[in-house]
Amino acid sequence: MAFDLDMIQRVYANLGKRVEAARQAVGKPLTLSEKILYSHLFGGETTQAFERGKAYVDFAPDRVAMQDATAQMALLQFMQAGRPQVAVPSTVHCDHLIQAEVGAVQDLDIAKSKNKEVYDFLASISNKYGIGFWKPGAGIIHQVVIENYAFPGGMMIGTDSHTPNAGGLGMIAIGVGGADACDVMAGLAWELKMPKLIGIKLTGKLSGWASAKDVILRVAGILTVKGGTGCIVEYFGEGAESLSATGKGTICNMGAEIGATTSIFAYDEKMADYLKATSRADIAAAADAVKADLRADEEVYADPASYYDQLIEIDLTTLEPHINGPFTPDLAWPLSNFAKAVKENNWPTKLDVGLIGSCTNSSYEDMTRSASVAAQATAKHLKTKSEFTVTPGSELVRFTAERDGLLDTFEEIGGVVLANACGPCIGQWARHMDDPTRKNSIITSFNRNFAKRNDGNASTHAFVASPEIVTALVIAGDLTFNPMTDTLTNEAGEQVMLDEPKGIEQPLKGYAVDDAGYQAPAEDGSGVQVLVSPTSDRLQLLAPFTAWEGTDLKGLKLLIKAKGKCTTDHISMAGPWLKYRGHLDNISNNMLIGAVNFYNEKTNTVKNQLTGEYGEVPAVQRAYKAAGIGSIVVGDENYGEGSSREHAAMEPRFLGVRAILVRSFARIHETNLKKQGMLALTFSNPADYDKIQEDDVIDIDGLTEFAPGRPLEIVLHHADGTTDEFPVNHTYNEGQIEWFKAGAALNIIRMKQNA
Repeated sequence: MAFDLDMIQRVYANLGKRVEAARQAVGKPLTLSEKILYSHLFGGETTQAFERGKAYVDFAPDRVAMQDATAQMALLQFMQAGRPQVAVPSTVHCDHLIQAEVGAVQDLDIAKSKNKEVYDFLASISNKYGIGFWKPGAGIIHQVVIENYAFPGGMMIGTDSHTPNAGGLGMIAIGVGGADACDVMAGLAWELKMPKLIGIKLTGKLSGWASAKDVILRVAGILTVKGGTGCIVEYFGEGAESLSATGKGTICNMGAEIGATTSIFAYDEKMADYLKATSRADIAAAADAVKADLRADEEVYADPASYYDQLIEIDLTTLEPHINGPFTPDLAWPLSNFAKAVKENNWPTKLDVGLIGSCTNSSYEDMTRSASVAAQATAKHLKTKSEFTVTPGSELVRFTAERDGLLDTFEEIGGVVLANACGPCIGQWARHMDDPTRKNSIITSFNRNFAKRNDGNASTHAFVASPEIVTALVIAGDLTFNPMTDTLTNEAGEQVMLDEPKGIEQPLKGYAVDDAGYQAPAEDGSGVQVLVSPTSDRLQLLAPFTAWEGTDLKGLKLLIKAKGKCTTDHISMAGPWLKYRGHLDNISNNMLIGAVNFYNEKTNTVKNQLTGEYGEVPAVQRAYKAAGIGSIVVGDENYGEGSSREHAAMEPRFLGVRAILVRSFARIHETNLKKQGMLALTFSNPADYDKIQEDDVIDIDGLTEFAPGRPLEIVLHHADGTTDEFPVNHTYNEGQIEWFKAGAALNIIRMKQNA
């Protein structure tokens, strides 16, 4: 039996007429993405077309999902909204705070003890406000969602950048900040700029070592980490229909690494099969009844170039396995070229660790394909040369995989099965290493491989591949090994080759689980007490941010001019800092400590203009705040790339940074800044970045006439007495300008609720 079946049936009941209204308004056949977007307008049926890439649109998502690290701040904000219960089905998933160190049982026990007050807070606030709670050990949010909540034609937002995983079941699922989640849980509209559409036609069929993961690794190489920004990526074609639902989920999940708003596949038999296998035959039957509206119109498939803003075609029959990296997920290498790249770039050839699992690749199919490779190490008398870790995506997958002997297969070759959690993928990895500064290589089936991402070590060269390629390289212990062409020497001195992996999409005996880890909320939460200790160093109730003072901003200090890539990991690191995700003051001590200072090429050391001395970024900013002086952060291209974490926006807001001025923003981070009442500005002329000097005092003029489409003015007062002036752009609409004036979007929500 499915969760929220009544809600899903209501969506399907309205789908046909809303799609037809959209078709009339747009005046042409519709893509799948347009059908779902237009059928989820906050105002109901549309009477107008919205211009892609320009029009801001109010949507009504069907549900909200939150992981434990981001849920803390999202729900602390929701407490201020004044509602007795969430307005849409919502869930919390405890997956981010479990550190991988020894193995599943011990690591989970330690996490439950260490994070008890956070788990108690999340359980109690979920119980109070009608939110489903998935306990620690239940699984990674995206795997649990695709197993239980995702449905074709739905719309969901989630407080994690890999929320698009649900696109594998035909859902528009978008990663957002906690403030956006708060809006939707409070019953308000969720605003998004109407995305552009990238169509990717998949022809042929995968075979051999190639997998669904290789599709997105190839796409990342084509589009780069920012090529999908502001776009929905819609996959179609005979090749798309040949992929399993979880394979589709893998592709949609890692679409976050190209900056895509989300990615999606049309409803098909593979999705129906997965719904039935996960005890949701009723949803499959309901989807079958509206199947025509869960796919693009036939005219779109017949002439896709006329309906998508960009069109890419990939032949799955000829697609090679890929390995991407290091240090960026869009550096794509076909397997046949990878060994050469390793040697030419002098990357460490010896493979230290291979890691499979994560929200991207932890389905039952992934496990069986990897296990089919792992079993060959035993059968062919090969000794594995690298460490090996396995992260099941959910308790449902883990329990079923254990029953079917897959976990035993991994353990027989030295694999360590970790808890059903994010673990090393997000830096929650207590890695055992002889020298933490040693240049080394690891390979994962994860999605993201920025420097320091997995183990905090800048010298770790992290590569991304499919689970089966990772497993093969673990056996070889050598990055230059190509399992498609190369042999290995076994314990008898014989030359042997690995056979192609074989997988099973759904378990032959069906899925099984003793306790999936779900905890339903109270029917009436009015008497439930939310557990937050006033002396806690991990949880802190929020105070509202102050409103704009009504004037231009004068005399701002330059806090840092960040050089090059500055992701949300640079702005607000994860790893050990995850424990402070519910305490804004404490976590603000990691603000921008990973960003490279343009002026000295160092991290976490900037000039304090009050003393002339260099100090840590948070300490310098706290000095400015104590002195009542605002500041500005300057950044490069695609600032805020990566995770959806709103802490990267809340920390500078809390510490008194008034504006972020960059060459370009990643979508989610720009929205997060706006929600918190910050100024998110871009250089009209990117070359003006070079005019910023270390000792500058900066004015921002034009705020008293702040209006959509009207640039603001920056005035730089240099230390030598000279000045520079130039315009800067913004993307604020009328509603977002009101957020700025009120001090934060949440302030407006509270005022409306109390009106």
